[in-house]
This record gives sequence, structure tokens and C-alpha cells, in this order.
Amino acid sequence: MEWIPPMNSEAVNLAGLDLNLVVALRALLDERNVTRAARRVGLSQPAMSAALARLRRHFDDELLLRSEGGYELTPLGAALREPSATACDVLTRVFGCRTAFDPATATREFTLLGTDYGAAVFGPCLADVLHREAPGVRLTFLQATSAAVDDTGNALSTVDGLLMPHGIINGFPTVELFQDRWVCLVAKNHPDVGETLTMADLARLPWVVCQRTYDAVAVRQLSMIGVTPRVEVSVPTFQLLPHFLANTRRVALIQERLAALVLAMAPVRVSPCPFAVVPVQEAMWWHPLHTRDAAHIWLRDTAARVGRLLDGPRRVE
Repeated sequence: MEWIPPMNSEAVNLAGLDLNLVVALRALLDERNVTRAARRVGLSQPAMSAALARLRRHFDDELLLRSEGGYELTPLGAALREPSATACDVLTRVFGCRTAFDPATATREFTLLGTDYGAAVFGPCLADVLHREAPGVRLTFLQATSAAVDDTGNALSTVDGLLMPHGIINGFPTVELFQDRWVCLVAKNHPDVGETLTMADLARLPWVVCQRTYDAVAVRQLSMIGVTPRVEVSVPTFQLLPHFLANTRRVALIQERLAALVLAMAPVRVSPCPFAVVPVQEAMWWHPLHTRDAAHIWLRDTAARVGRLLDGPRRVE
């Protein structure tokens, strides 16, 4: 049974806390060895031993216990491992904020969470602009998990943005990117479907869907109008959909922009949706701690320009 630390009603006095201990705590919990933890953060072994002693007094817990093979974490130590990593990431971002940012000379990394749809449709365009305007900047895309949706604040505190359509998360600042619409995808040689699909087709045909509920907005809309998709296959990404449609009777819903990219992956074709689907409004969400950071302001402005490029014929300026 998982150990859950007790709630402490006493507020921690940050003014009296040495924030260097957060760095030491993360290293100790990750390395489970005083010598390796000291080497990782550039401290002497005696200094790291002293930090461990202070942490033990603060938490009133050993955190690390000697075992036959070295050290093992106490239950509290194990519970603190992820929060300590998050705290270090947040502190790095807070103290890394600057009032000025020169993209032409900057050497930093921007990390974005999102689905494969956002990375495939929006990512290359953003990367092209960064290549021209900020050649020293690195761009990393990470696959969003259900945990990022369930605990958006924690997820956003460790990255620069979350690419996600409206209707899934709220309560955080956002910049609008571009709009898309849902279309249906079927095998090119589908035996039962002509040029267009009908509502009856959607009700009787087997489906392949993305297994994550936060990606299945259009499928949920089907349920709202009385059609319950008979799901035959679930896949983790939208770009896998065409591979599970070729030479089958299955049908899938996919964003039109992504459909244009995946048509070459398998013998499939696009068919308009036979019902009115709410369009996809893709946006980039960020944590309020980034709001006044000059580098992040530049990233948001650039993302908005790229979004306008996708929504219209005008080139990014």
C-alpha cells in the first residue's frame, strides 16, 4: 500500500529556509549516495553530509537508510523525490527570468508539452522560425500524458507551454494559435463507403480511436447526438490511425491538417463529417510564473505569429 505523508497545517517559513537544501535534497534522493550527490552538485562530501543532517532535522526523518547494498529511501524520502525535482525546476525558471531577451544571441531551450497532432502540425513551422531568428535556441517537444491534464499547474510549472485545444483545460493564461476541423478517415478501398459517409455509417462501422479521453473530443460529440462509436482499436497517437484503417472497414476522426500529412502513410482517404463538429481551436497554455519573462514573451509572440501563418496565406514576418 502506497505511503502518503501526513498533512501539516503549519506553513513553512521560506524566509528561514536555505533553498540550497532543495538542490541537495533532489541530488540525495536521486543518487541515494552522499558522495555521488556531492559530486553532482559540486559540493564536498562533508558539505553534502552536513546538508543531509539539516534535511533530516527539518523533516524529522532519516530520508536515507543504510542497507546491505548502500542506501535506500525511507517512505518519506520516496514520496519527496518527485516534488523535489519539480521544486528545482520551478526555482530554475523563477530565477532564470530576465527583463531582456535577444533571440539572435540567446542559447537556451524551450520545452513544450502536447499531443502528436500539435507537434506534427505546429512544431515544424515554429522550429523553422526559431532556426531563422534564434539559431542558438533549442526546441524540445514532449508527449503530454493524462497526468498533465489532471494536474495542469504542476505540469506547466516545469515546461514553457502546453499545446492543447480549448475544452480540455482552463484557468491558465493562453495564446491562441490556429483553428482546424475534424474530418473522417477511411480505407481508400473501403467496401461499404462511397464518396461521403452517413450518420448510419458512423453508427454501424467499427472505429479506431486515440485511447486518451482528452484527445477524443469529436467522439464525445458523437455520443451527444446519440451515436455510440463501436471502438475496435485504440491507439496512443493520431498518426497511428491510418495504419489501422488500411484494408479494413474501420473509420476514424482526425484533424484535417494532420490528415493532409498522414495520407501518404497508408492507402486511406478523407471524407467530410456527416454532422456538425465543433472546430479545433489549438492554443498554447502557460504557467503565470512565465508571464513577465522576456524570453517567454518572445516565445508566445512567435507562437502567435506561426499560428497566424497556419490560419492564412501570409508568411511569418
